[in-house]
Amino acid sequence: MTRILKGYTAKKDIYITLRRAILNGQLKPGERLAIDDLTTKFGTSVTPVRDALQMLNQEALVTIKPRSGYFVTRITLKELRDMLDLREILELASIERAAKNITAEKTARLRQIHQGYTGDDDVSYTRYTDENRNFHYMVAQASENMELALALKHLLDRLARFMVVRHAGKDMADIHEPLIERLEAHDAEGAKLLLIKELQETRIAIMERVMQEEAAFWHLGGGG
Repeated sequence: MTRILKGYTAKKDIYITLRRAILNGQLKPGERLAIDDLTTKFGTSVTPVRDALQMLNQEALVTIKPRSGYFVTRITLKELRDMLDLREILELASIERAAKNITAEKTARLRQIHQGYTGDDDVSYTRYTDENRNFHYMVAQASENMELALALKHLLDRLARFMVVRHAGKDMADIHEPLIERLEAHDAEGAKLLLIKELQETRIAIMERVMQEEAAFWHLGGGG
């Protein structure tokens, strides 16, 4: 059933719906997103659909190909590995600096990010992924190097659809609480050890899922 949407609400609803479908694998890498089909589905005009797709393009979830249209972004396995490597480099740099600079106010805000486990549905998994991204971005902000924080935020946006596969919503607050405690103690080495463990577990979960369940949608070689 189509919905009649207006103005900003239309763009926001389309963005949220498509983003959730990409993050949870309902829309696959390389899949074409036809404007006409989307306007029919959402019962709206072309403009909010294009605006929503532009927003997803800014997060590197959608690729715009001139004279061809809009597609769910496809990457190579090497690009994915490179992004995971870069994440570790950026996160370790940010947490080392955050441990020196973080305030009680910021650690209190870190504890408020996770809203708790609400189930295994797509809406919940999207929320868990966003909360995890916000947690790591907020730690990077505490480094007081905004270029570092923004670089990490952009990278986490690109990795968002892979982060869903870890399915750690039930445990995420517990995983992050010891990290917050190390930050409160200004213990950079302790925080880095905990972070490395989280990043390694996430990498394993992502690569296993991609190779076992979604290999058909990924390129093994150069650019997509």
